[in-house]
Amino acid sequence: MDKETAEKRIEKLRELINDYRYHYHVLDESTMSEAAADSLKHELAKLEEEFPELITPDSPTQRVAGRPLDKFEKVAHERRMISLADVFSEDEVREWVVRNYKLVPEKTKFAYFTDIKMDGLAMSLHYRNGILERAVTRGDGLVGEDVTMNVRTIENIPLKLRGENVPEIVEARGEVVIFKSDFEKLNEIQKKHGEKPFANPRNLAAGSIRQLDPKIAASRPLRFMAYDLVSPNAKTHKESYELLREFGFQTSKQDKVFEKIEDVFKEIKRLGETRGNLPFGTDGMVIKINDREIYDKLGIIGKTPRAAVAFKYPAEESTTKVKDIVIQIGRTGAATPVAIFDPVEVAGSTVRHATLHNADEIARLDLRIGDTVIIYKAGDIIPQVKEVLTTLREENSEPFDYEKALKEQYPDLEFERKDGEVVYRVKGLTSDLILKRSIEYYASKPALNIEGLGEKNVVALVDSGLIKSLPDLYRLTPEKVKNLERFAELSAKNLIDAINASKTAPLAKFITALGIRHVGAQTAVSLANHFGSIEKLAEATEDDLLEINDIGKIVAESILAYFSDEDNLKQLDELKSLGMNPTFEDPNKLPLNGKSYIITGTLESMGREEAEDKLRAKGATITSSVVKNTTALIAGAKPGKGKTTKAEKLGIPTISEEDFLKLIA
Repeated sequence: MDKETAEKRIEKLRELINDYRYHYHVLDESTMSEAAADSLKHELAKLEEEFPELITPDSPTQRVAGRPLDKFEKVAHERRMISLADVFSEDEVREWVVRNYKLVPEKTKFAYFTDIKMDGLAMSLHYRNGILERAVTRGDGLVGEDVTMNVRTIENIPLKLRGENVPEIVEARGEVVIFKSDFEKLNEIQKKHGEKPFANPRNLAAGSIRQLDPKIAASRPLRFMAYDLVSPNAKTHKESYELLREFGFQTSKQDKVFEKIEDVFKEIKRLGETRGNLPFGTDGMVIKINDREIYDKLGIIGKTPRAAVAFKYPAEESTTKVKDIVIQIGRTGAATPVAIFDPVEVAGSTVRHATLHNADEIARLDLRIGDTVIIYKAGDIIPQVKEVLTTLREENSEPFDYEKALKEQYPDLEFERKDGEVVYRVKGLTSDLILKRSIEYYASKPALNIEGLGEKNVVALVDSGLIKSLPDLYRLTPEKVKNLERFAELSAKNLIDAINASKTAPLAKFITALGIRHVGAQTAVSLANHFGSIEKLAEATEDDLLEINDIGKIVAESILAYFSDEDNLKQLDELKSLGMNPTFEDPNKLPLNGKSYIITGTLESMGREEAEDKLRAKGATITSSVVKNTTALIAGAKPGKGKTTKAEKLGIPTISEEDFLKLIA
């Protein structure tokens, strides 16, 4: 991205994040999920890191939160309440460690303090002579709001600190939260009274604290979970937690100390697997350098301390850019639009595309190519587009014309949309007809070449109900087949043997057999050689596909559309579970790798398709015309004059069928 483009993107991101922060922190409203907002903030931070000259004092990365409410007395914090920088991977944690080691004496050794990151309202509690004196919200980090009367009603906050040696001044910081079980009970009461359920525990906790009437806060199951002791200043963060508990504060009980960063990564994994069972909401883990003297000396950059970061677990939601919208023809002839994204992590997996369902859904979202969108996983499985962030839309974007896209992507097909339906379908096709055609092609010579599975036998198997989907081929038995009109015991056995033999077909033949639009035998070879497995091909991005020489945008779109269809992915999983295991040989080890041939005329020993397959099996490329880098022209009986003449002109050798047979022996 050049500087001018980056500057425009940064301005739009700041505007959107500031709007979110105002609603979230000041009005206690959510214009988007916190996960989506984190994704936008992370993008902004990365852009500012790449173009530091574009950083301004009013950037969201340079301050903690929005302006405080005017409903309570404003109070300046004696020590600024800061936020932590977010990291999203082990590599980013390692980079953080390396940066800090560069700033300390050579023999310094870090120990790492960790704790779960709770999702609540940040609060600072001030005690004088052991008695609660004041409770102040974070506000903008420098100035917060005095909410002491509300906080005094929280049962687990000590009004008087425990212990005999309590210092004159104590400041404890933490999160005001509502436990998940309490939240569910509260919503049950809301439903019984016919009132609207609360949206989420975090917003309810924040809203309760900001009520002018303390009775409302007292009626809510609020808790204070301490995470820092500002005063007195302990030697380590671990000691701070021990003092907090001695004084009578509740903590998460997830705090630990590690000598090695590798052990921190193990703790990240452990908490990631168990955090769903914790009583409170969480979206990450805090990592701090345990020694508080080192911690303080490392200082603060902008709004964040150098010596601490917040590791964020994979988000339930995230933001990304729509690179394209492609249309996939399903097994019923239905045309389903699919959004192709820049790859993004959502709920622990990489998402590259999401179904858009139909033309009406695109219109409802007003989704356009180039838009930034919020995506989520419906039921933690299927990626969906939740919202289009129109604030970040490019000025020259145009609405998506669905019918125009159908004509451009499928110029040889005709579509219809019946009255009362939302789906466009291929005109004249039925699901049975599509199934028969797909199985015929799957078993054909260019594909898996399954002997005995020609057109008439496919029709018999489908019409009998033995085959209702492609994977049903591998569920057939001789006993099921032999009773059909066209079969006997021997022919049924031969067919099943041939079907089972196809389970270990070459990967390129299997890719061909899938019938991906625009993917013929030679393109399938290129895909197999590039990716080496069907799983890696299924995960390919548009950029990955375009790296292959003979694949252009149209073919790439078609491949992306195929592997974004949930039915197709389910079918591949079924085939795998039934024993489909295509084989793959490294092309670099094949004798004809890097060589290309063209066949002309009639071969006596075999058909042209079989001859081409045998050449590909040796690593060769088959071309449709003679070009200057063709290795040789293979000439059978009655060769084409045009091809032989061009070969002579370019000085390309012509070899006989006998030489060809030696070549593939």
